[in-house]
Parts: sequence; structure tokens; C-alpha cells
Amino acid sequence: MGGFITGVPNTFAWAELNSRGLEKTLAFYGAAFEWTTKTSPMGEGQPPYTEFLLGGESIAGATEMNPMVPAQVPSYWMAYFEVADVDSSFRKAIDAGAQERLAPEDFPGGRFAILGDPQGATFGLLKSR
Repeated sequence: MGGFITGVPNTFAWAELNSRGLEKTLAFYGAAFEWTTKTSPMGEGQPPYTEFLLGGESIAGATEMNPMVPAQVPSYWMAYFEVADVDSSFRKAIDAGAQERLAPEDFPGGRFAILGDPQGATFGLLKSR
């Protein structure tokens, strides 16, 4: 079995947990996988962002789910894929039948966008700085 390729365009880049009741969730992953956490402020009006760490290395992220998300939507994980150019990859995905969930935008670590595939599965595009 081969290795898991990351860090190059068109490969897995990041996983992010959107959770209801994040504190309980953080405790669960700490107990289940021995992950530690690092929490950073995200600015006024934004919930803090938590990174899961394994051996001191960031391996995934987590945030409290936006209260505007309907109550029937459960907590969920979302995969992000590294791309060379978020905007062009976003347009290419739309042209191939994806649905826009969140148009490309900048964040302190780079640029990202969120789409839904033709069957409705949500995924993100990410270009890290």
C-alpha cells in the first residue's frame, strides 16, 4: 500500500470539524485519539478556531457550528483539497456541475472556497500561504 500524498495540488489538504457543543467534542477526540488542541481567536464576532495536534503538528481544525445553520444539521467533518489556484479550480468545478456553497475568499492562512458536488457532498478548495 502506498503513502498518502498531501501538500501538492489536487490532493487532500485539511479536514475541519463543524460541531455543536465543541468543548465536549474536543474532549472526545482527545480521549479517543490522544489529540491535543491549540485554540486561536479569529476576531470580533467570530468563534475561536481550534487546531487538533498530534505530536505537536496540526492535523485538522474545529470550530463551533454557526448558529444560522438549521438545527437539524448535525455536526460534520469537511475535507479540503489543496489546489494551485482556488479561483480557477472553483470555476472549473462549477463548469463540471458543482454547486457554489461559499465563493472564494481570503483567510489569514491563504484562500479557500466551498462547493457541493453534483450529488450534494460538500467539499472545500484550499490554497495555503
